Amino acid sequence: MSRVPLRPLARILEARRKGENPDAIERENIRLRHEEMRDRARQSAEGRLLVLGVLFFCGFALVGARMGLMAATVPEEPRSAVSTSEITAQRADIVDRNGKILATNLRTHSLYAQPPQMVDKLRAARELVRIFPDLDEEKLVEQFTGKRKFIWIKKVLSPEQQQQVHDIGEPGLMFGPREMRLYPNGALAAHILGGYGFGREGVYAAEVIGTAGVEKAFDDFLRDPAENGRPLELSLDLTIQAALEEILHGGMTLMNAKGAAGVLMDAMTGEVVAMASLPDFDPNDRPVPLTKGDASDSPLFNRAVQGVYELGSTFKIFAIAQAMELGLVGADTMVDADAPMKWGKFTIKEFRNHNYGPLLSVTDVIVKSSNVGTAKIALQIGKKRQQEFLAELGFFDPTPVELFEAPYAKPLTPKNWSDIHTITVSYGHGMSASPLHLAAAYATIVNGGTRVEPTLLKRAYRVPGKRVVSPETSAAARRMLREVVTRGTASFGEVRGYAVGGKTGTADKPRPRGGYYDDKVIATFASVFPAHDPKYVLIVTLDEPVETSGDKPRRTAGWTAVPVAAEIVRRTAPLLGLAPEIEPLAALELSGG
Repeated sequence: MSRVPLRPLARILEARRKGENPDAIERENIRLRHEEMRDRARQSAEGRLLVLGVLFFCGFALVGARMGLMAATVPEEPRSAVSTSEITAQRADIVDRNGKILATNLRTHSLYAQPPQMVDKLRAARELVRIFPDLDEEKLVEQFTGKRKFIWIKKVLSPEQQQQVHDIGEPGLMFGPREMRLYPNGALAAHILGGYGFGREGVYAAEVIGTAGVEKAFDDFLRDPAENGRPLELSLDLTIQAALEEILHGGMTLMNAKGAAGVLMDAMTGEVVAMASLPDFDPNDRPVPLTKGDASDSPLFNRAVQGVYELGSTFKIFAIAQAMELGLVGADTMVDADAPMKWGKFTIKEFRNHNYGPLLSVTDVIVKSSNVGTAKIALQIGKKRQQEFLAELGFFDPTPVELFEAPYAKPLTPKNWSDIHTITVSYGHGMSASPLHLAAAYATIVNGGTRVEPTLLKRAYRVPGKRVVSPETSAAARRMLREVVTRGTASFGEVRGYAVGGKTGTADKPRPRGGYYDDKVIATFASVFPAHDPKYVLIVTLDEPVETSGDKPRRTAGWTAVPVAAEIVRRTAPLLGLAPEIEPLAALELSGG
């Protein structure tokens, strides 16, 4: 930019020639120059203000648009930008029906190593093996001296173990915060709770996931932030569960059994108040599943749900109840029970070749547990109607109980259901089901005749089920079951004040390659109490029991499962709020008492 001189020579000479003052020219040029500078500065300031105004407008417009967008979107939980934030959400507790903790979370730490930062790698490996004997020192040394920069050592530490590692003083051994699942009652209700494991893992967090039982079945609920940590309420009663497991374990030991299962169910709602399978395990230290051999030999195997067995004579009440419902027989109807019974090439015998015939009342068919009498009634029913009735009781499908394993435990039924299967199934052979199936079916028969589906969730009210048998048939069945205890095969099941009714079942155990063992049985007692007004159903099953107090070993349910069930009723009935009562006179007269 060129500037005009303050005293231009041509104008100065012209002013002197005319006699004017040359200094006036300079002053005028100075004034014009200042006005030009002022105009230029004003234009620059106005430009800056304009740019600043545009920036402020854009900023406010952006904030306003963002606020409008947030107001228009669906509310959701805020998420941190940290990469591990999605796996730090706490898992909800699991509680029993009274709010007692069954599973909760515990803050702990994990242990990992960064070999490049380690000072004395050999000493660190030696000290770690001293703290954790399950570690391999040679493998640790190989890992520490290798090329790896990060090594997991322990996923979960106790406070004592953490302090011991800290005392090593090795800077390359580091701790990461972590949550673990804690089962404060140890092995109690282990098969119901299942267990946990870790999903996605990071240094600062790990995803706790269910691996079995209700932990797996309700995994989404337990991890859902929208539930705000609301606990999962189960139908179990922790006190009843402890009593059931203690007595069942004692009975299994006393009867020299390989395993045992017990189910205590509310006869009206289907709520499982207690359920156990033995042997069991501690879900805090869940064992590794078996990779070979019989799966039922694993303590992880839930005999009450996954175990499907021929349940023997416990099935006879179903044939009798259906026949009464169809009007084919009544409680006092006399039926042909002359044994043995020939059917084609098959021979139907009674226990130890007894003959309870030639005639028995329907009630005595149940009381004496007559195979022949039950078979004759089943033939009157026919295979099609028998199948339909058993299906209504739930014996053709897995139980709908809320366990991860339940859908895979479907009853085993004959492929080609012939007349001989109609006969054998009527007294519990040739068809296998779980103790939980049996509990739900007995509840259906004795509660007035409406279908019961088992549940592990606490229910605030009863969900009415489909009617399967009439109240009259249900009442007659209850009276028969009571008489089995007062004068039949379950005499050891009597518990004064609680009017126990039930049915024994002893089934020979099938061989893996066909046929049956001569000296191995599944002994079951399906019981209800009080029989005149059933509140609860109790199933006790023992695998390969042998009672040895007499001269000869005894394996039948009347000698093995029944005494165990009686002790469970004796211990748990008062805890369930059932006061001992005198059995109604009408019930005593009908049962012959």
